[in-house]
Amino acid sequence: MTVRRLVFAGQAIVDVVLRVPALPERGSDVIATSAEITTGGGFNVMAAAARQGLPVLYAGGHGTGPWGDLVRAALAAEGITIIRPADPGRDTGFDVALVEPDGERTFATHLGAEALTSSWPDIPMTADDVVYISGYGLVGEAGGPGADSSGQSFGTPLGISPWPPSAQLFIDPGPLVAQIPQAVLDQVLGRCDWLSCNQREGALLTGVGEAAEAARLLLGRTDHANVIVRVGSAGCVLAVRGEEITRIPAPAVDVVDTTGAGDTHAGVFIASLADGLSPERAAARANAAAAFSVTRPGPATSPARDALDAWLADRRG
Repeated sequence: MTVRRLVFAGQAIVDVVLRVPALPERGSDVIATSAEITTGGGFNVMAAAARQGLPVLYAGGHGTGPWGDLVRAALAAEGITIIRPADPGRDTGFDVALVEPDGERTFATHLGAEALTSSWPDIPMTADDVVYISGYGLVGEAGGPGADSSGQSFGTPLGISPWPPSAQLFIDPGPLVAQIPQAVLDQVLGRCDWLSCNQREGALLTGVGEAAEAARLLLGRTDHANVIVRVGSAGCVLAVRGEEITRIPAPAVDVVDTTGAGDTHAGVFIASLADGLSPERAAARANAAAAFSVTRPGPATSPARDALDAWLADRRG
């Protein structure tokens, strides 16, 4: 698979990250031990790929206001090209992420200008481009051209119609996978070239909790895609058509914060394919980058290429 650049058709938002000793009971309160406001959501995927040297274009929405300013500054710092003008009527959305001591995170999200309701821009593309679509862009009103104001799906799902048939399509359904309209999900699965999800999402898609079996069933739900099922600290399961399903381990690390680990995995995997690595080697490198990222607090902690190489060399050392 040759990759020239990543065209990101997802959503970059702002993360309000609170570290808490435990999730509060309903109706109660909890005192956070620390707090941070940073760019997150799809930004994590784009930053992960860009830090590995892959050119990235952001085709998603962004608003006018303090959240939009923060997102644009973060994209510029990573050298990511912004395609759309800012939405003059809305600010960018944000989420509140509660991070527990074991690194697990829980989100509440408010959507903004990144939840597109207008048509996608005309982007000259080739067969060497990879288009990334997030499940957040396929749910209800966040479905852009694939949903009307009542949230009802219609026409072609977000991220399919503007792209040439030869362009590679990478889909991560994300935690809202169960809320994607079935007709939209089926059409995207029929078009995608890579499907990447975590074990929970794989179970929601297949009814099977075991990752390798879920990967096998997901191959059957797609027309021609290869499948990755991420299994946290255990790495991932890789299912490439015509080959044996493979479990690829991840380096053992002390977890600080799992926020953005799946995004890091996706961005580094795509960038590694662009570097000419086989899917197996690309998945192993993505596992390593995700492991690196969870040893540091914050959502956008994917390493640069040199930092990841040095970290891996030190561990082999």
